[in-house]
Amino acid sequence: MKLAPLVSAVACSAVLYGCNMTPHYNRPDPAVSAMWPQGPAYPIATAANGIMAPDVGWNEFFKDPALRSVIKLALENNHDLRKAALNVEAYRALHRIQKSQLVPGFGAGASADMQRLPADVSISGQPGTQNEYEVALGMSSYEVDFFGKVRSLSNQALETFLASEDAQRSERIALVGDVADAYLTWRTDQNLAKLTDATLRSDQNSLDLVERNERMGITSALAVRQARVSVDRARARQAADARQVAQDINALELLIGAQLPPDLPKEDPLNDTVLFNLPVGITSDVLLRRPDIHAAEHQLLAANANIGAARAAFFPSITLTASAGTVSARLQDLFSPGQGIWTFAPQINVPIFNGGRLKASLDYSKIQKDISVVQYQQAIRVAFREVADGLTARKTNVDQLEAQQELVQNDKEYLALANERFRQGISTYLSVLDAQRELLSSQQQLLSVQMMQLTTEIGLYKALGGGVLETTSSIGQLQ
Repeated sequence: MKLAPLVSAVACSAVLYGCNMTPHYNRPDPAVSAMWPQGPAYPIATAANGIMAPDVGWNEFFKDPALRSVIKLALENNHDLRKAALNVEAYRALHRIQKSQLVPGFGAGASADMQRLPADVSISGQPGTQNEYEVALGMSSYEVDFFGKVRSLSNQALETFLASEDAQRSERIALVGDVADAYLTWRTDQNLAKLTDATLRSDQNSLDLVERNERMGITSALAVRQARVSVDRARARQAADARQVAQDINALELLIGAQLPPDLPKEDPLNDTVLFNLPVGITSDVLLRRPDIHAAEHQLLAANANIGAARAAFFPSITLTASAGTVSARLQDLFSPGQGIWTFAPQINVPIFNGGRLKASLDYSKIQKDISVVQYQQAIRVAFREVADGLTARKTNVDQLEAQQELVQNDKEYLALANERFRQGISTYLSVLDAQRELLSSQQQLLSVQMMQLTTEIGLYKALGGGVLETTSSIGQLQ
């Protein structure tokens, strides 16, 4: 069996391979400032000491053990994250399929053909049986990538696969942040419910006191009605708080894809020690490490590769098909000398007239790249805006929290004075009710500001691409 023609065909394809018409890629201008915004509403920028958000894993950023256990459960069970992982595997398979077109495919086969012919159709004029046995090794139809079309399509599939990987990382970061926000919302609503319970007890004690004073003729029936209104209002708020806490649990369990662990603490006070003090740094180049921006750039590279494939379509395509083997009328002579056969069928297709289809395809590819450039720059601008919003919120939330804490303290003193004046008969019970409402409102607002401060830090962690690398080597430098 002579395999020289088949080997020559493969060697020919290897020699011809190599031309690439994909445009040279230059990363677009980010179109944002190299420095974070500065001003009275922003914190003073300081160096990050080598630690950036992408290097800080979520298990280091979130210090609270209960919150870490909930996040871990979500990463193991969340359905959206599982779907994102399956999408990555699907794009990986598509890339392998496209990459396989770069090399010729070979196959081996054997066949036997036995046929009886009657005398009137036989060449010899005598009835008889004809046998044919064949064994062959063949190269399937293989397009020689002389102008880089197959290579460009393979690169496009690779970039799409890499974009899906970064999309999965982005999904993971978003899930961690969403679970943390939902968990802190649940804890905040628990604290609001406790505040309502305490208010109800205080209102009930006030009602008892006012009713006793009415029986003694010290106060009026109007004051009793006012006290009962406060009790009823607190009871209605208590029912609403209980509903909200239950709904918070339902939302959290939907995110984690499982029930909450039964060993979670019943109460969890909110304070700034539950989060790692994340350094931001001075320059904005950290944004280029965000996985969603990586994904946008991979999509841009995929569009760039498509231009190379569209350009190569203007040129001839060369397809090779070849096979070699042995054939014999008798099975025992199948591998005897002189029984070898081979075929070699090169084919060339030259585009001549296609109604402008190839030109339109190239124009479309270029437009898609321009769209990808805009999307890439827009992704960076959105990321810059998210970080800028987080920085100004970090600064102003601290100021707001200090002011709100002072307001709560003043409202407590105001309520104490109002109660004392009411007991002495100097003022009516209406002043006590006003003081109670003011204190409750300021306490509720304080919890909201505390929650806002924590969610701002979580949002800043997400905006800076936190937890991409999940490393732990450099955290100790700041602690």
